[in-house]
Amino acid sequence: MESRGLTLRSKSRRPRPQISAPKPISGPLPPSHKPADPGQPPATASSSRSRERTPQNDATSDLVKRRYSTRFNQTPDFDVNAPPVPGLPKIPPQFGGLSPPQQQSRRPSGESSGPPQVDLNALRDPSLPVDRYVANLLSNATEEDIEEYQRSLRKVKNRTSTDLQQNVYQNRTQFIKISQEADKLKGEMRTLRTLMSELTTALGQTSIGNAPNPMSPTVDERLPKRNTNRSSVANLESMWNVQLQTLWKTVEGSQKFLPVVPGRHIVMETGHWVELDSATWKPRRPVHIVLLNDHLLVAAKKRKRVDQSNPNHRGPIPTKLVAEECWPLQDVDMIDLGANLGPGVSREEAEDRGITNAVNVRVGSKPFTYRHDKRDSSAKSELLATFRKTVEDLRRTLRSETEAASKSNESYNYLGARQSIYAIKPDALEKMDFSGDPPEVRIDVDGKQQNLRWVEGQVDELDIDIALQRFEEAVANIERLRKLARGLKGNSVAQDVINVKVDERAAKLAGVLSRVLVDRHSFMNATKTNVGWLTRLGFEDQAREAYLKARTDVVSKRIRACVFEGDLPLYIFQISFVYFTLIKNTIAIYQQCFPPVMTSACIKWAKFHLDGFNALLTRQLSSVQRGTTVWQKCIDIVREQAGLLAEVGVDFTDLVAKGLDVNGDEPADRPKMTRSETLIAGLAEAARV
Repeated sequence: MESRGLTLRSKSRRPRPQISAPKPISGPLPPSHKPADPGQPPATASSSRSRERTPQNDATSDLVKRRYSTRFNQTPDFDVNAPPVPGLPKIPPQFGGLSPPQQQSRRPSGESSGPPQVDLNALRDPSLPVDRYVANLLSNATEEDIEEYQRSLRKVKNRTSTDLQQNVYQNRTQFIKISQEADKLKGEMRTLRTLMSELTTALGQTSIGNAPNPMSPTVDERLPKRNTNRSSVANLESMWNVQLQTLWKTVEGSQKFLPVVPGRHIVMETGHWVELDSATWKPRRPVHIVLLNDHLLVAAKKRKRVDQSNPNHRGPIPTKLVAEECWPLQDVDMIDLGANLGPGVSREEAEDRGITNAVNVRVGSKPFTYRHDKRDSSAKSELLATFRKTVEDLRRTLRSETEAASKSNESYNYLGARQSIYAIKPDALEKMDFSGDPPEVRIDVDGKQQNLRWVEGQVDELDIDIALQRFEEAVANIERLRKLARGLKGNSVAQDVINVKVDERAAKLAGVLSRVLVDRHSFMNATKTNVGWLTRLGFEDQAREAYLKARTDVVSKRIRACVFEGDLPLYIFQISFVYFTLIKNTIAIYQQCFPPVMTSACIKWAKFHLDGFNALLTRQLSSVQRGTTVWQKCIDIVREQAGLLAEVGVDFTDLVAKGLDVNGDEPADRPKMTRSETLIAGLAEAARV
């Protein structure tokens, strides 16, 4: 027993230790006492005595103590009021998840949570599968839900259309304001440029007056030569004058090409150029190029005459510059020849001759080729860049001078030059005196003095009304501006300007209204409204022609839809019903929309289509024997349908089926011209008068 060691499962005959059952604690534990574990019984006096062992059993007691001293983890104390555990995040649609509209549409069929809601975020998606989206969304919806969803979509569409119109209106308003501010700024800059030019001229005159006269005998030689004028603009003018004088001295004959002009100066001067033959590219003569702000001068280098008999002459022969060519800068085109060479043998040959370092100057139809002597020099690039910049500056200056010259007529041509294909009548400007500063045009509007820019603002508002199809406001504005123009009896120029602009907008508005009239010619109220607007604008003839032409197209379209399938009376009934019904409806609408004095045009139109019907009827009955049952039935059908015209006060009985009587000829007692023909002829004569 001793050799096998100690174990709790020993089969010795010694009594097993008794462990008492747990007993409740009657009182509170002392502070120093540690509470027992749930799995350990309380330590009482009896249990302590039962665990006493003999010294030989100390190892077993130690094992027992370890067995009963084992601690177990307590169950965590969960709080009932703690928030629930958060759910898992939703999977995005691009990774296999469902989009919100699809999740909403997959609700149970028995669930009735109201009609589907319009998801604007889903509708904004350009890649939305519409068919699948609608099928999933309305799969469990009732008919009322579908109608409600359709009404919601229409509301969204109307709201979007309204927002779009408002955005267009706001953008156009802002654009007009910005353009007006730009025009105003442009005028101020032009005025500032003019004032600066006048100031430059005045300061230049002052500097010339303050300069000492070298021909005067009273000049003190001890005076300093420093210029007394401290203005940089005046100094610049003086420097330019010195440059021109130096150019006259160094280039012979340049004074006849470049006389003194205010503002003329040298921009760039470059030498070491050679003029080439444009055909053979062989050098002809060395030249010197001078680029001014308004001209391009080319001077040739020539040898001076030297007395060969003078023994003191040594060294190279001196040269001089002689002005050969001088062109206005706006007539000159300068081209880089090195940029147009292609690869291959031709390019190598051109590089050997130095063509890559040459420029071509074209004046009209005459070409001139110049090459720089130094192959590695950047003179060609500098000349091209300076030339292009100078040409652009010259164009800008000429444009400013042109605008300043036409400033005297600006107040009169303001409306005619902006967004208009018309201009003010030249005879109106010839009657005016522009010897001095022209007065600003003023017009009286409801007791207030306004200028033509106010009229331009009214025209801009009229353009906005036409663009947004606010026809009533546009027509009212045109009538108001025409009334204003008629009231300007003593100001013919302003009256012509307003009439030109208003007539242009009226013609544009009439074209729009004519298209609307053609689209809705079958509706009485719409046609009456459109014709009323056109009549107020003074385009009643255009309205009449557009309406009758649209009705003619309808008649032709409906007649072509009638197909003859073998039953002649049925076909005759179809064409007669179409003709006379459309003629009746056209006359009825025409009488309500147009004044009675224009009724003759409608009667003439009806007579034209009646003649077309008679021609068609004659062709169809040409193969039917007269007097037969089929013949008589067709004639009765035609006369019955022609009786519809009596409802609108028109009687075409004598003209219907004219010449198709039983005997094949006209009755002897019938007059040559029927009553209807006489009436139509009288109305047509009245219309021509």
